[in-house]
Amino acid sequence: MAAISVVFDALAVFGGFMLATWVRFDTNLIPLFHGIIKKPESLYTRYAMMGGVATAAFLLAFRSLNLYTRPQLGRFETKIPRIIRAVGIGLMLTIVAAYMLQNFLLQEKMSTAVSLLALATISTLVLLERWILYRIEWNASRHWHDKNQVLILGTDPVAARLRRTFAKEPMLRLQTIGFMQVQENTPDPDISEEMILGHLQGLESFIHDTPVDQIVLSCSRLPHQDIVDIILLCEQNLIKFTMVPDLFQVLTGTMDVQSIDDIPLLGVSDWPLDRFWPRVLKRSEDIVGAIFGLILSAPIIAISAFLIKRSSPGPVLYSQDRCGREGKAFKLYKLRTMRVEAENESGPVFTAENDPRVTRVGAFLRTHNIDELPQLWNVLQGEMSLVGPRPERPHFVEQFKTDIGRYMVRHMSKPGMSGWAQVNGLRGNTSIEERIKYDLYYLEHWSLAFDFKILLRTVSAHENAY
Repeated sequence: MAAISVVFDALAVFGGFMLATWVRFDTNLIPLFHGIIKKPESLYTRYAMMGGVATAAFLLAFRSLNLYTRPQLGRFETKIPRIIRAVGIGLMLTIVAAYMLQNFLLQEKMSTAVSLLALATISTLVLLERWILYRIEWNASRHWHDKNQVLILGTDPVAARLRRTFAKEPMLRLQTIGFMQVQENTPDPDISEEMILGHLQGLESFIHDTPVDQIVLSCSRLPHQDIVDIILLCEQNLIKFTMVPDLFQVLTGTMDVQSIDDIPLLGVSDWPLDRFWPRVLKRSEDIVGAIFGLILSAPIIAISAFLIKRSSPGPVLYSQDRCGREGKAFKLYKLRTMRVEAENESGPVFTAENDPRVTRVGAFLRTHNIDELPQLWNVLQGEMSLVGPRPERPHFVEQFKTDIGRYMVRHMSKPGMSGWAQVNGLRGNTSIEERIKYDLYYLEHWSLAFDFKILLRTVSAHENAY
């Protein structure tokens, strides 16, 4: 499929380049300013040769950003930022090549208008053909009969999440046949007794009797020798072995080494948002996004306010203390989705599924993330970001910072309206430990493209939105 993608990318790039040439010189959309700019002789022959150079440059850019890696995981919209970035890089390479080869190929400077039009035409055609190929590949993988049989070692929440991930990622072509207990602990509620196929001690006899293509270890806190024994057993039986790293291993993917006199010091490298220019970029993103967001969402907020007033007595907006960067408290604004004085009897508690405190209109607003829109004002004020770890209430922060390791590290960044944990279904009354892993992964791997990916997924992120 990767080879087919290369062919169709080449056709889209070349076709987009020639389409931009035609629009520039053979339509009336952009005047030629006769007497100043003239239509070149042998126009299409020269620009076709330049189109060939452009195609090679674009394919090189696509390959450098791993756009031909298979299998394609995740939804198509999450790939759009990387595709646009690759198109931009490809166009810059083309402009450089055109400048170097202008006397040989074009015998003049390449039209600036063609370059600008090519950005639009090539982006459109590449996105279109890649979406079509993605849908073809996705459907073919979904109906693929010969799937790899996966055995998961572990019965913890990570193991349960692995099974759900394999099920919703048809590109992986993986089928979970069951789980094995590796520790004496209570299995996750999503793992039924029928799916537990034994204990780790019986692994060798199990794989001799049952076809297994891949083994995934979800709990990496086993003794070192036990992990080595599992790896050797997999090698002997030609079974692929993978494991989920624990939180410390994830965080120490990049290390910082420095020396003081003759004493070496090893520590975790700075995260991207620890540096000045990434913070400037992110704040610029927040300001622009918040302004446009407030303008576009104003009618939605107004309609929601009317429905809230009609459905239950009380104010339209609801403010609540939350902990922001460095643990400092701020007022977070939301559209009210619960009845007034909902926590008078219970005190601070997480919202549960079918929570009786949530109004009928409020349930709809929560499911579609509409109740979060007033937080765009928090973003504009600099108290929050569009994307980041979700802010928690001081009551829970005091509880979690002593009960859960590395919980306070997430407060090194501004909290966000949406976050990597949230779009992966970790919201509401879900595992705090799992949320921390996703939050810290986001902070370590931050980029504008990552933020854009999360914002796109937020639109359709409804899991555990209650």
